[in-house]
Amino acid sequence: MVNWLTNVLDKEWLIRPAGGLTGDAFIAEKGEQRLFLKRNSAPFLAVLSAQGVVPKLIWTKRMENGDVITAQKWLEGRKLKPHEMKSKQVVSILQRIHHSSELLHMLMRLGKRLTTPAEDYKQILIQFSESKLALEYDSIKQGLSYLEQLLIFTEGHEQVVCHCDLNHNNIIKTKENELYLIDWDNAKITDPLIDYGAILKWYVPESKWDEWLNQYGIVKDKELIARMHWYLLYNTLHYINWHEQRREHGKVLEQMQILVELNEYIKTVILR
Repeated sequence: MVNWLTNVLDKEWLIRPAGGLTGDAFIAEKGEQRLFLKRNSAPFLAVLSAQGVVPKLIWTKRMENGDVITAQKWLEGRKLKPHEMKSKQVVSILQRIHHSSELLHMLMRLGKRLTTPAEDYKQILIQFSESKLALEYDSIKQGLSYLEQLLIFTEGHEQVVCHCDLNHNNIIKTKENELYLIDWDNAKITDPLIDYGAILKWYVPESKWDEWLNQYGIVKDKELIARMHWYLLYNTLHYINWHEQRREHGKVLEQMQILVELNEYIKTVILR
């Protein structure tokens, strides 16, 4: 059994890794009982559970070293398939999150500060000033320039609780056809476009953007598309730097390809 679980579960429980980058998630089984265990989950998990956004929270235990272990109900299901990301169910769960005053108040009580795109832009400039990548790749210089040009479109918009890592691997569909959004480690208070813009760009054909946005309750215009691409560009540049620091060169190249495509779209569609 994993060391940090020895004081949480008795020896009759069978523990196996649940995957993930951190190695802090496990599946525990004992007879017919099954739990999903994680160390230091998002501290507002109880609110997410109460609102039916994540699987039911069973218990929470604080360890002597300060770590917090959470146990959630294990649900039989699967990750959402890419083509399912444009469904009304996904729209519905996003609306529930973005319109939740309980979630917003909880994050604010936990000290989550609203960061503005202007602050994020300054931070990413600092990151790349210390990186050799900006000197080696013109696409990064171009991306940073577009980030500055589109910054004006991000000002003065609603700030809500956002998941900030929306992809089909983080949405679970159960056998009862219910959806749950998992992995809230990157959540913050920001423009909801950071969430639904990622869905539009990577999962919904551009010809269907109007239809999807109408379901969410938003009307598409040029400013919205420019703002959406600011967040897409920022996230891509952020992950290029993040993977480079970890020497994950294959991941850097993947993000570089996305950057080239975003730059081209911004140049030929948004700034034309």
